[in-house]
Amino acid sequence: MRIITGSARGAKLKAPKGQNTRPTADRIKESLFNILGAFVYDKKVLDMFSGTGNLALEALSRGACHAVMVDTAPESIAAIKFNAQHTKLLDKAEILKADIFAAVKKFHQKKLKFDIIFCDPPYHKNLCLQSLKILHEYPVLNSGGLIIMEHAAEDVLPDSYEEFSLLRRQKYGSTTQISIYRTTVKSEE
Repeated sequence: MRIITGSARGAKLKAPKGQNTRPTADRIKESLFNILGAFVYDKKVLDMFSGTGNLALEALSRGACHAVMVDTAPESIAAIKFNAQHTKLLDKAEILKADIFAAVKKFHQKKLKFDIIFCDPPYHKNLCLQSLKILHEYPVLNSGGLIIMEHAAEDVLPDSYEEFSLLRRQKYGSTTQISIYRTTVKSEE
């Protein structure tokens, strides 16, 4: 696992020991960021279920202006901090040890908004739908922003959920699928 391109290109990332963290494979990450392209530049990122910080750090390396990485596991927080320091991206990062659903509520209360939300929860726990629900109830995604859901290939996610519409779905092998949702762009009145 490494940073693919940008300011931290080639930096190797650490993952916590054990089977509790499933970092996004480099080939999937590369494909995803090819899809996102220049959209990442100067954007604010939230990395839910951050694990290693892999996705948020790649976004920062490619020009995102700020990233908040949230996880509950102490081993993951330690890995995220190490990786952020190692990539020299710590000054653009905020790392929180918290329940993501409680964190989203606090972000909403503080009127924090993001342009890209990465959501890569543990598979087979229905956390993608729960995440869409909390992101709807406590809107922290800017109008026109993207939610990138990484989930098990056999999971069926809706084509739309409230204000979120499926923009693209991509399957990777027999185990992983990425669903990209966009918020409805509100017209200026």
